[in-house]
Order: sequence, then structure tokens, then C-alpha cells
Amino acid sequence: MRKSLILFCLAVGLFLFSITQAADTPIKLQQAHIYPSDKPSLQRGAKLFMNYCSGCHSLQYMRYQRIAEDLGISEKLLKENLIFSAAKPADPVESALLARDAKNWFGVVPPDLTLIAKIRGVDWLYTFLQAFYQDNNRPWGVNNLLFPEVAMPHVLAPLQGIQVYSALKPEQPQPTLSLEQPGLLTTREYDQAINDLVNFLAYTAAPEKLKRQYLGMGVLLFLAIFAILTYLLKREYWKKINERSF
Repeated sequence: MRKSLILFCLAVGLFLFSITQAADTPIKLQQAHIYPSDKPSLQRGAKLFMNYCSGCHSLQYMRYQRIAEDLGISEKLLKENLIFSAAKPADPVESALLARDAKNWFGVVPPDLTLIAKIRGVDWLYTFLQAFYQDNNRPWGVNNLLFPEVAMPHVLAPLQGIQVYSALKPEQPQPTLSLEQPGLLTTREYDQAINDLVNFLAYTAAPEKLKRQYLGMGVLLFLAIFAILTYLLKREYWKKINERSF
């Protein structure tokens, strides 16, 4: 009972926190399209995270092996493409960046991202990763419309390119960004890549959702078959009853 109450209070707290964050956002959030059962998308998102994010951010509540099993990744591919340290498949996904070094370089320790999709929301994450722009007054040369004076560099800049800030105009409801220097991906490809990354982070925040969906479909299929059999059985019984009544 006590455990259930704690989980309920935590869920309410996360919900209220997400509402507060949404109310305080300086720009309108873009919509992320999350598909928990889209394994190719989750695999691409996992690859992006491990290649661009795991150097600073951890997923300490997830293990490499669990990710591989859930996303249909073989152990060979896991070791060759997703593990870049001495970690073993059974180990949690931890960053190699030491806390003291992170504090010296960034001023803060990069947060663990396992539950970030629950805390911030998928739309917030998607918009955040789209909102970096060039700002030479910042230590890393970039700023973020959604998270002003963010301490992290734009690690995905090689893929997206360099965006610049456009000053507000009377007919313009909110600040806008324009691409000044293209990256390795087109705008459409980058949008898809960010959606895959956010999809993956949504999975790490609720990995049981994958099994829950498959289990739900199985239960619905069972109920449908059971309903058909029940109807056929009922019709057979009533057929005999009607025959006897005459």
C-alpha cells in the first residue's frame, strides 16, 4: 500500500512538473511522433544516442543487454556499434565522463537521461534538440531558444548544421531560427533523426511499454477468439433448447 502511494505521488509530481515546464516554455513546442513499436526507429535512436550523447550522458537505469533484447539487436552488433567502452552487455549504460571533469568543463554535471522523456515530455525534448543556434557570447558558441544559456554544446551540429537567430518582428509571434550553414543531413533527414532519438528516450523512460503493447494485443486477440467461441457455443445450446421446446 505504501509503495503504491509513493509511486502515485511520484507520478502526480512528474505530471505537475511537466505542466509547469510546458507553461514556462519561451517558444511553442513542436510535436514529436512517438511509435513505441517501431523497432527500426528505436534502433536508429539508440545508435544516435550512443554515438553523440553517451559521451556525457548516462542511462544508468538501463542495461545494454536489455536495450539489445527489446530492440532486436544481436550481441555482436551491440558490442561493435553501441558499446564504446570496456563495459559488458550486462552493465548499465554509464558515461565515461568523470563528474569532476564535467563540472570543470560545463559548470554542471550532465544529467542522466533515462527518465528525461517522462520528466520533460517528448515534445519538449524534440523542440530542444531543434532549437540550438549560433551565439558567440556563449562558452560553447551556441545557445538554445527553449533552454536559454544552456551549458551543453550542440553535439548534433555536424548533422543539422548551424542555425542563426532571427530578431522578432511585429508580425512574428515568436523567435525563429534559420539554417545558415547546412550539415550532413537535410532538414527532413535531421527531423527524422531527432524523432528517432526522442523515440528511443521515450522507450528508456518506459521500457515495459513495448511488452505491454504486445501483451495487450495478445489479450485482445484471445478475447476476440473467446467471444466467437462463446457465441457459437451459445447458438448451439439455444438450437437444442429451441428444438426441445417444439
